[in-house]
Amino acid sequence: MPDPIVVRSIRADDYPAWKPLWDGYNAFYGRAGATALPEDITRISWARFLDESEPMHALVAESGGELLGLAHYLFHRSTIQIGLSCYLQDLFTTEAARGRGVGRALIEAVYDRARQAGSPRVYWQTHHTNATAMRLYDQVAEPSGFVVYRRQF
Repeated sequence: MPDPIVVRSIRADDYPAWKPLWDGYNAFYGRAGATALPEDITRISWARFLDESEPMHALVAESGGELLGLAHYLFHRSTIQIGLSCYLQDLFTTEAARGRGVGRALIEAVYDRARQAGSPRVYWQTHHTNATAMRLYDQVAEPSGFVVYRRQF
């Protein structure tokens, strides 16, 4: 019987185990090799996760002493509600951990953190080709119907 999955906030000493998860997440979305994120973005993001005054947070899923997944989320204000919105920005599990409930456990942990912060809403986006993740998302949330547009400078 496998060890239970524990979801917890990151600790400073998690960096060596978190970084391969982060790299895997970015590679999934085409940010690897020549298109990889600059190292200073990773370094600053990590520092923000550990800074209690920042609205950015990071969770990891752990089993048997091994990190299996990550979730990064942040709180922000909105013009359509008084409470903070919670944006689940990044969610990733190792390939070997998929199908074991790791992604669901991470999402549920973000839901718990949002409730504790008084946030009435958690939302996220994924690429339309991410069919595997969308099967899970369809079980734990409702599609918003919105299309995301962006322009980068």
